[in-house]
Amino acid sequence: MSGRSAQAKGRRGEIELAQFLQAHGYADARPGAALNYGTQPDITGIPGLHIECKRHEKLELTKWYQQAQADAERMQDGRPAVIFRRNRQQWMIALSLEDFIAMQRGTNGKE
Repeated sequence: MSGRSAQAKGRRGEIELAQFLQAHGYADARPGAALNYGTQPDITGIPGLHIECKRHEKLELTKWYQQAQADAERMQDGRPAVIFRRNRQQWMIALSLEDFIAMQRGTNGKE
């Protein structure tokens, strides 16, 4: 897939994910600006999460999570999370187990 078509597919994925989140009660979920080159998260409006959206056939979770982690640290906008899906598959989410437990307990994870 060429760079331009990959960018377009990624953008469609961000819009699709934002619409999915809106339909499931996250009314403030919005895709980031097109071609923001890492200046903002892929999805905004979900407090406490820095969302990296990926729409790929080849899963590279470690690489994607490291990107989300670095961006979340730089932007200071929440816990890093990767939300991803392959063609004809459901959306999935990857976040650290420590962050998952802290979120379930309603803590900041610094216990």
